[in-house]
Amino acid sequence: MDSLQSVKQRFGIIGNNPALNRALEKALRVSSTDISVLVIGESGVGKENIPKIIHQYSHRKHSKYIAVNCGAIPEGTIDSELFGHEKGAFTGATQTRAGYFEVADGGTIFLDEVGELPLPTQVRLLRVLETGEFIKVGSSNVQKTNARIVAATNLNMLEAIEKEKFREDLYYRLSTVEISLPPLRNRKEDIVLLFRKFASDFAQKYHMPPLQLDEEAQALLTEYRWSGNIRQLRNVAEQLSVLEQERNITGGLLRGYLPDRGKQLPALIGKKEKESDFSSEREILYKVLFDMKNDLNDLKKLTLELMNNGTSEKIQKKNQGLIEKIYGKETEESEETNLNSVDIATFESKIPEISKVNAVDKYDYAETIEEEEPLSLQAKELEMIKQALLRCNGKRKLAAKELGISERTLYRKIKQYDLQEIETK
Repeated sequence: MDSLQSVKQRFGIIGNNPALNRALEKALRVSSTDISVLVIGESGVGKENIPKIIHQYSHRKHSKYIAVNCGAIPEGTIDSELFGHEKGAFTGATQTRAGYFEVADGGTIFLDEVGELPLPTQVRLLRVLETGEFIKVGSSNVQKTNARIVAATNLNMLEAIEKEKFREDLYYRLSTVEISLPPLRNRKEDIVLLFRKFASDFAQKYHMPPLQLDEEAQALLTEYRWSGNIRQLRNVAEQLSVLEQERNITGGLLRGYLPDRGKQLPALIGKKEKESDFSSEREILYKVLFDMKNDLNDLKKLTLELMNNGTSEKIQKKNQGLIEKIYGKETEESEETNLNSVDIATFESKIPEISKVNAVDKYDYAETIEEEEPLSLQAKELEMIKQALLRCNGKRKLAAKELGISERTLYRKIKQYDLQEIETK
């Protein structure tokens, strides 16, 4: 068996990270067997190299090696791609087709992004792993395959199992041996080496001098998070090679090619928040309007009750409390906050305006307001003042107290309705 260094040179693997070396050693050890292998790691860490190493150092190296990206195949055709189909099995199946497992018989099949497989396909794959048998789509004949399966995923498989997106029995069949590749941010000692390798490759490809990094740029590369791992580092090296005429790369220049992941894009989120705030304010407005309508209807009922049954202390307090609820001020301190100082036209004009809210479909209230006979508040007010003055023998102070208004307001109402003849000194 070749040494670890020769394996790295053969497959273009750069780095001396202990975790990377451990993954390569495991791949070499299992290559001589036929057990299934699951390669795990973040997107862009180079998982596709492991199945190639396993295949090339196995006794299957002269047979087919097929790599399948399970996430790139539509769910409706994945079974046909993997297991094949018979002529006429579905619309468009004009001829019999061999699937990947049939073609890779005796070789190795690499299932990349295996966590994206739909559940029905997972059941069929489990049968292949356990018995080596499969059935083409539209056929009833059982076929055998001797393909070795190496799978890879960037998902957390245990979480996928908990969410019932991946079968637990299939996971344990695939992961007889599990090989984990470290993310680039955990391989800080390899980052500058990888960048130099990519810069050299692109210099040859585009016929230009290779890039050189100063100390600040090297430190920036080492400390950057690299969420896209090796793939992202390679893209940055290619952009710099093509776009920059200056071949000595400084930290300030390099920083412009590294996206700041800490910044958020507020466009859609901000819009949703604004819509949510507006909706909340609208709900509060509707509630206030409905409360005002109910309060005005209660006020009409109280006025009618007061005229029919006479004035009582209990009704007086209830009436005064309702007025204070609507206007939020003490009646005795301001003549604008009591019943008699309220503009009658304003009261009557608000009722139809508030009623318009009933047209809003979103707030379909089941309860209805009991309709009263049309009342003239001005006429009832006049009658209330007359009766109060008669009961108090024309004494304004006592009459004002009974009506729940200030003496000044009562005096103004007496002049307004020309009731001086009822007053007595």
